[in-house]
Amino acid sequence: MITRDKLRKIWPSMAGIVVGIIAGYLYYVKIGCSSGTCPITSNPLMTMLWGGIMGYLVGDMFVKKENRNDQPKQ
Repeated sequence: MITRDKLRKIWPSMAGIVVGIIAGYLYYVKIGCSSGTCPITSNPLMTMLWGGIMGYLVGDMFVKKENRNDQPKQ
């Protein structure tokens, strides 16, 4: 079960994925690839996948990371 604390930590990443997928689809529809030889932009699923990945990476920049340094400073 997802707690509120966990949800607060992951919502920027999840929002980034959703926005990235929508942006990828809009890119495919508006710009796309007219010749069909472009490996990413000629297929709407690939464009949405790449948009989701980029959205996750951008959204993950805003997630506060815990300090996991177990050793005390000397």
